[in-house]
Amino acid sequence: MDLIQDILQRAKTNKQRIVLPEGTEERTIKAADRLLGEGVVEIILAGKPDEIYSLADSYGLKNIDGATIIDPENHAKKQQYADLLLQLRQKKGMTPQKAAKLVEDPLYLGCLIIKAGDADGEIAGARNFTGDVLRPALQIIKTVPGINSVSGAYLMFTKMPQYGENGLIVFADCAVIPDPTAEELAQIAVSSGATARAIAGIEPKIAMLSFSTKGSAHHKMVDKVIEATHLAKEMAPDMTIDGELQADAALVSMVAAKKAPGSAVAGKANVLIFPSLEVGNIGYKLVERLGGAEAIGPVLQGMAAPVNDLSRGCSSDDIYKMAAITANQAIAIKNQKTEINN
Repeated sequence: MDLIQDILQRAKTNKQRIVLPEGTEERTIKAADRLLGEGVVEIILAGKPDEIYSLADSYGLKNIDGATIIDPENHAKKQQYADLLLQLRQKKGMTPQKAAKLVEDPLYLGCLIIKAGDADGEIAGARNFTGDVLRPALQIIKTVPGINSVSGAYLMFTKMPQYGENGLIVFADCAVIPDPTAEELAQIAVSSGATARAIAGIEPKIAMLSFSTKGSAHHKMVDKVIEATHLAKEMAPDMTIDGELQADAALVSMVAAKKAPGSAVAGKANVLIFPSLEVGNIGYKLVERLGGAEAIGPVLQGMAAPVNDLSRGCSSDDIYKMAAITANQAIAIKNQKTEINN
């Protein structure tokens, strides 16, 4: 788990502004206090200031004074953000009246703060459904150029250092797209490679998983993975991607030597792309529960600025770690933009 310390240190070195729309939720406010106390990120809390300060006092928190607190119903930039929402969504039927109402919704407000350049990322979901978190993010922040599919990855810290990157493997998609097309699957692969670089600091070796390895079975589901592999390689020629591969061929060198000799990924994969959400979600939970792995995520991928969704069963520690991860995503996005502009 040294990686978590690396992620925290990178965040501390280049502080990002993270919005927490659920500013009056207990786990959230406790995570915010810890993040502020340790200097990991700058925090923007959405909620009534009096309520937030009262809660902080009741929990014995000492650092909330360091947060920027925005009352969704009454703050200096309310009209500016409403005008921005109207501008972004007018062609989709947005009216001034609707914008004035939605800007008071903390989930919309958080995304508008980011879109206006006043924050770098957002974390929500401790008390909201995934769809409610994603809807304003997709409407306001949108996706990165070349990607129109948002997906969810988990960082799986296993107890098997011989697999992945010293036991670390990125799993995707485990959270968003139930039955991805070949094009969507390719985008998930490329986004997951970017996640491996931005958060884990590793060079991705991406395995496109199937129940077939290199033509050992024939089925339309296999054909989808084969097509997705070709598309992903075209999208990201700088990434090492191979498929279709069975899970053992992707991870175990002895199996890879027999089933996929000469593959640059087989036996060395550190990013696993599952053919459907059903498989990915079941897979990560089995590895977590039966294999004793620690699963951190889901990390939402493909957004133009990071917006991460929490499980409603998350702990304060989960929010703390996700804030650092979100900061690392924001740093990577900014660095990429700088490289493009140069």
